[in-house]
Amino acid sequence: MSWATPEERRNLGQSRRKQLHRQENDQLNIKARKGTPLSMLERAERGRVPALLKLKHQLMAQSPFGYFRGAAPVMAADLAVVPNTGIEAQLCGDAHVRNLGAFAAPDGRLVFDINDFDETLRGPFEWDLKRMAASLVLAGRESRHKESSAREAVEQCILRYCEQMHAFAKMPLLEVGRFQVHRLGNIEPVHKALLKAERATPVHNLELLTEPIPGKPGSRRFREIKPNLTRITGSQAEKVLAALDPYREILESQRQHLLSLYRPIDVAFKVVGTGSVGLRDYCIYFEGNGPNDPLFLQIKEEAPSAYTHYLPGAHPCPQNGQRVVIGQRAMQLQSDPFLGWTHIGARHFLVRQLNDHKGSIDLTDLAGSGLFAFGEVCGELLARGHARSGDPQVIAGYLGSGGTFPESVARFGVFYANQTEKDWQALRRSGEVETK
Repeated sequence: MSWATPEERRNLGQSRRKQLHRQENDQLNIKARKGTPLSMLERAERGRVPALLKLKHQLMAQSPFGYFRGAAPVMAADLAVVPNTGIEAQLCGDAHVRNLGAFAAPDGRLVFDINDFDETLRGPFEWDLKRMAASLVLAGRESRHKESSAREAVEQCILRYCEQMHAFAKMPLLEVGRFQVHRLGNIEPVHKALLKAERATPVHNLELLTEPIPGKPGSRRFREIKPNLTRITGSQAEKVLAALDPYREILESQRQHLLSLYRPIDVAFKVVGTGSVGLRDYCIYFEGNGPNDPLFLQIKEEAPSAYTHYLPGAHPCPQNGQRVVIGQRAMQLQSDPFLGWTHIGARHFLVRQLNDHKGSIDLTDLAGSGLFAFGEVCGELLARGHARSGDPQVIAGYLGSGGTFPESVARFGVFYANQTEKDWQALRRSGEVETK
């Protein structure tokens, strides 16, 4: 690809409006679905632990937002049958209000950013915005906002995205790469997440996740909190521990050294999230300088992105754990220092710290003015992720000025939230879950 001037790149973005007019970003074509949402979910769930699929569907049946969290494959299919801009950036892939959170940066400071990349892939930048828009409407309804307030929150989210992208287009490229959002701590839902993260120390997690071993003073093991946390031993535990060998090889040398000073103590199987339920997820409890120096690593199975089938031109990555790491590092300003990947047999896994200074928002945190303020944060952080991994000149050229694009995406958010509620009701009627 030859080098292009900033003006040429901006003009390229503007020309993509012929491919998809900005006001046409509200399009939804449910009649084009090839199969029911339940059949799409069933295809995506093949290969998961069968005994846990009932639990996944029960979590999805609790509310429309719960359904939305587990139905990324359905939305991927719905987005794929309507026109797109063709302007690529790294997609979070599962951009919704609960997939932003606080965590500890490599230097120990707490940061707030997008923090779930299971579905990450390069694709049309607006797909992330449309998923976030629908999530804000659903979150607004669940936190008892008026319909007009939820839609205003979406418009403000997308408007803030546009404003920030225009700012990035004018900045030196190196500054875009290290741009920090400084006002996050003043946003109430973010402030609450940061407080949770501050309390989630390794020693706190030690008390939460482990228990003393009877008859062995000073020794601990994972608690049994079924079905969410179950100890595993014997050959199964040995396979999980053996997966640390290929993981160590891809770490930077200083991380390898640090990890070598920790001794693995116990292994457990953990149930996480909503969309990930049924995938294999293991935790390893390590001890460093004595019992008050714990380290918890999570080894989380990664399936192909829900978007893979619909983006055949995306750069293939043969290892799905590696795909997630690449996407996460592309979008995040700072990432977990122990982030990496491995395999157990033919299955791919992501490796990261478990619950180390991590904190997420609850939908109750979005009551009152929280939804509107948090919508702005979502827009800013998505803009930063897309600017880091895409071309802010091209994206800004397409967005242009005025409210045409934000209003169109807000309409889509309402349309898709309405469709999600219909799909949720279909799940509840299907017999797949028990409803009261």
